[in-house]
Amino acid sequence: MSAYGHLMEREFSAQSLQSRGDTGTEMGSRYVFESGFYMTSFAATIFIAALVTVGVLLITLLVTLAVMLQSCESRSKEVVKIKKASDSYHYCNIFALHGELNSLEAAKVPPVCRSLAIQYIKGGEYARDLNITMQIIESFFDTVSPSHDHLDVVLIDIDDILASDPWLNQYVCGKPIDCIKDATYLKHLHTLELYKKLQSRGWPLILLSRKPERQQNVTIEHLNSLGYNGWSSLIMRLDSDMEMDTHEYFSRQRAAMKKEGTQIISVISSQMDALTGSSLGRRVFKLPNPLYYNFESHIESWRLSH
Repeated sequence: MSAYGHLMEREFSAQSLQSRGDTGTEMGSRYVFESGFYMTSFAATIFIAALVTVGVLLITLLVTLAVMLQSCESRSKEVVKIKKASDSYHYCNIFALHGELNSLEAAKVPPVCRSLAIQYIKGGEYARDLNITMQIIESFFDTVSPSHDHLDVVLIDIDDILASDPWLNQYVCGKPIDCIKDATYLKHLHTLELYKKLQSRGWPLILLSRKPERQQNVTIEHLNSLGYNGWSSLIMRLDSDMEMDTHEYFSRQRAAMKKEGTQIISVISSQMDALTGSSLGRRVFKLPNPLYYNFESHIESWRLSH
């Protein structure tokens, strides 16, 4: 072979080796690409953002679950509180009924019932019940008329009214004693309105009181200051009646009226002692009373202590 031929052979061999080396390099790169992990900066950004989003969603889910659990726990506590309040409410209703029937003293009232009574006034339920009761009374008197001989009478218990203060238009129900006075004054307003309506329709009105007759002048003055006037009769207790049970006292007074020919059409009071017994007439009406014991005695004891 000539020198030129050898030279061409060497160049061809060199190119062939170089070509194989290049091919091996491409194969090696492709291998690394296929078996390794390669990612551009854009793809990495999307991947990291996805991880962050998933993390935020997990945290949100955990927070939501925590809030839901706390809400369920709070509701469970509220249900327990409502159940306890409901139990206390029913208990105090039953206790008040028996307390009225047996004329229990204020000291016998459980503290929880006193608190509920104050809330009954503060929440406006007492005013609502008083309005409804007055509507029922007026509805009854829309169906009856007084006789021409003036023997048909209406008896009204005035002792709760006498606890009202004529110089104040409204009490702020802050302290318990203020709530009691507020309720008493509210009852006075409604009773006075009913009193005027019955009087305008010609009904003879007889006022009943547990107070001793020796306080008659003071009582009349107080009634006039509150707007009560023109009644047919004011019945108060004689000294000999003061030792008598109030239930018996009212029953005897009604029996005496009946014996004299007086026809009792209705008795209106917030106290059970005036609404039980004989000779009660055609219809008795009990005004709502948040504290079944006498308002006046409670207020009077408060005044003496201050």
